[in-house]
Amino acid sequence: MLDLLFYFAFSALLAHELDAVHEHEWRLLFVLRAMPDENARRAFVLLHVPVVALLLWLTASPSEEVRIGTTTGLDLFMVVHAGLHWRLSGHPKYEFRTAHSRLLIYGAAALALVHLALLWLVL
Repeated sequence: MLDLLFYFAFSALLAHELDAVHEHEWRLLFVLRAMPDENARRAFVLLHVPVVALLLWLTASPSEEVRIGTTTGLDLFMVVHAGLHWRLSGHPKYEFRTAHSRLLIYGAAALALVHLALLWLVL
């Protein structure tokens, strides 16, 4: 059950990344925002392929230590990521203004926090 909770949090983060293409998130990122928009969009999408592949591989590791370390790291990332979105919400190029976008960002963080708390209780 604990794993399922994590996978819902991670899925919300991945769904947010789909939404991030629609909301032009690369316009907020240091290196990509300096590139022409179409090139930055392509780079933003393509850079997610190896990152997501690596994260999926690590979360499916036969080593419990690696799985717990990866899920804990991703949980912490989702919380920090939500904080960054909150901090950037006043930026003129920030486009995540819909309830749908906020649900994915902050929902992932909330689920990650619950997962972290339950994981801490179990370990």
